[in-house]
Amino acid sequence: MKQHHYKATIEWTGNLGNDTSKYDVYSRNHTIKTENKAIIEASSDPAFLGDNTRYNPEELLLPSLSSCHMLWYLHLCTVNKINVVSYLDKPEGVMNEDKNGSGKFSSVTLNPEILIRKTENIEKAIELHKKANEMCFIANSCNFTITHKPIVTTK
Repeated sequence: MKQHHYKATIEWTGNLGNDTSKYDVYSRNHTIKTENKAIIEASSDPAFLGDNTRYNPEELLLPSLSSCHMLWYLHLCTVNKINVVSYLDKPEGVMNEDKNGSGKFSSVTLNPEILIRKTENIEKAIELHKKANEMCFIANSCNFTITHKPIVTTK
């Protein structure tokens, strides 16, 4: 088995002078860095006293799933000689919070809109989403339902 290793640096930048002495006296702001890439300004969800102008972990999960799925999908279309002209996704996720404050995602729905060249490839283009989901590294790492509602049209 081939292994791939990834690294990131997450740094809390939210000490407002009182450390974490109380729940509401510190900021949830932090940065996410990887070598040679733009810094991601992050926080927690506003429901958990986060900054709504920054990405939160829950929001970042959605593009990770969508991006991985898209990359596999484009590869599979190439292999199957389906010319993709454009691809746009607007993923949606549902996270359930438990009484003790913990939580987990129960589902994510990918809503890709794909434009392809040939009408005769529409059925196969729709089918390939199932295979892309089976191949997606991120989807294979999740323990919740991931569904797809693709719309495929031709140019």
